[in-house]
Amino acid sequence: MTWFTIIMIGIAAATLFALLFTTRYLFAGRTLRRVRIFMLLFDIFGMGWFIARATLYHLIAGPALVIETIIIGFMTQIICTAFVLLAIVLRFCWRRMMAVPVDESRRRLLVHASVYPAAALGLSLYGGLWERQAVVERDFTIPVKGLGAGDGYRLAQISDVHLGSFFSVAELDTLLSKVAAQRPDLLAVTGDLFDDVTQNEEAAKILEKYVDAFPDGIWFCFGNHEHFRGIRTIRQYLARTHVQVLVNENRQVPGKNLWLVGVDYPMDREHFALQRKAYMKEACEGLPEHVPTVLLGHHPECIDDGAEQGIALTLTGHTHGSQIGLFGKPLFPVFKYTRGMVKIGDSYGYVHSGNGSWFPFRLGCPPEIAYFTLKNA
Repeated sequence: MTWFTIIMIGIAAATLFALLFTTRYLFAGRTLRRVRIFMLLFDIFGMGWFIARATLYHLIAGPALVIETIIIGFMTQIICTAFVLLAIVLRFCWRRMMAVPVDESRRRLLVHASVYPAAALGLSLYGGLWERQAVVERDFTIPVKGLGAGDGYRLAQISDVHLGSFFSVAELDTLLSKVAAQRPDLLAVTGDLFDDVTQNEEAAKILEKYVDAFPDGIWFCFGNHEHFRGIRTIRQYLARTHVQVLVNENRQVPGKNLWLVGVDYPMDREHFALQRKAYMKEACEGLPEHVPTVLLGHHPECIDDGAEQGIALTLTGHTHGSQIGLFGKPLFPVFKYTRGMVKIGDSYGYVHSGNGSWFPFRLGCPPEIAYFTLKNA
């Protein structure tokens, strides 16, 4: 058993304990016992099934409605627990400050206890059914040395579509239509689009359909899920299209004073950093010095590699922005760079929040389309 597995088991056990513990402040007597039994059965069988499928390279198979119901139910418990713990702390502080005696008859139950699960259910329904489909468009201006005069070069980015139970090829068509309507010069796709062997071939055809909608085409780099779903087959699908696929290489945008570099996703976790550096070195071979360059890399730590090479802009994804945020910031920043813009010296990097997900829930972190206007510094 690895340390990662031990840590995950510990987190799951602590979470389950917190869920069961906080119910004592909302219910009493037989109702409390029934609620705890229901939660245990739901979490063991429902979330247990989901996690068992997800650990197989995030392979979530089954009716979308069933999966969404499980996730909404689980997130309702999590959010309700957070509300109750916050209320307990605030009540404790207020009583200490005001020297309020404890009312034994109401010691266990919070005032208006039903409000907490009701509010939690409302937020869970919002995050599970509405926000994860509410696409936000963001615009950024990036200064680039040596770009040349003009009104600026505009490119768009999408990432982490994750074709599957929660994102169909029809929705991909709608997304690309929405991007094309803004008329950027180029579309960059930073991996984890092809995530369903039954839809991947059709998805490649959809990309081909929109290549001409962008004057300089669609440019693509692979993410880890392309490797999970059969990288060789996906490369064959893309080879039949005019999509510009960059695998540890660089290429000039035809007729433009702009180069794009693309790196593959390092699948060797034990040697991730070394492999990532090797990919970057290979990708930059033959790249002219001091030319305006954009790097496409799925993992956000590619931002460091881009800065080391003096690349003006690095576009990444992978993190989904943590899918849960507060005031525009990720609530769980488990990556070095989890969401949004990063600036290192004169280099910029962006971590895209993603367009889809294999965990169908977003709260304070909607899917996005990012637009970047490159202007001469």
